[in-house]
Amino acid sequence: MKRQATIELTDLKLVTQIGTYGPFDVKPEFHLLNLVLQINIDKVLIASDEMQYVFDYDPLIKEIDRLAAERLYETQEHLMTRIAYACAVYEEVKAVEIYLRKSPVLNGSGSLGVRLTLCEASTNELRNKKSLNH
Repeated sequence: MKRQATIELTDLKLVTQIGTYGPFDVKPEFHLLNLVLQINIDKVLIASDEMQYVFDYDPLIKEIDRLAAERLYETQEHLMTRIAYACAVYEEVKAVEIYLRKSPVLNGSGSLGVRLTLCEASTNELRNKKSLNH
């Protein structure tokens, strides 16, 4: 069995505005984020119960919150791209899966989302690009 460690964030309600809507369009009431980060296993299998040995995800969550609220996004995909870059900043993060969805979609029901999965090579590629300039 492969040794793997992940950090999983589910159903984080983002304070964000995504898309432009006409008077008869269904405007989402909320956007939810699921995030799975594959991290170095030595950040989970620790010998001592001290924060210095684990991956501190709080700064990343604060950055995601900042990015979401920063501006109006035309697409979910662009916000997801910015979140992917934010995750890649951390050397401990080996791979990333992002699932962003909005609800409702029609008749007060349903959710519609986009999922992005980045393997270790793709995450490193983003890390080497350093930032997204828009």
